Amino acid sequence: QVQLVESGGGLVQPGGSLRLSCSASGIIFRFAVMGWYRQAPGKERDLVAKVTSSGRTDYADSVKGRFTISRDNAKNTVYLQMNSLKPEDTAIYYCSAKYSGDYWGQGTQVTVSS
Repeated sequence: QVQLVESGGGLVQPGGSLRLSCSASGIIFRFAVMGWYRQAPGKERDLVAKVTSSGRTDYADSVKGRFTISRDNAKNTVYLQMNSLKPEDTAIYYCSAKYSGDYWGQGTQVTVSS
């Protein structure tokens, strides 16, 4: 059974930082493409960032230069470091894994507000 468990969301002021973590089980993590998506109220779920098994990364234009995705294969964990946060980054953030299928975490709320 595949499980993805996110943590690290919360309330932060504009310009602040948060680090999201996603711990995976039930897959051979080092072979999986791991990603972070987000969904704001009334909007579709969109890709934020992804990292392949070889470490190649890809980012949405809106977060380039502010967010960094990384993975620790020894810990079966993927991270999303978010800096210079803006109110428009407010959303539920979902961890995803692509490995013989597509899997999702339950989501973690990120709210950027003063």
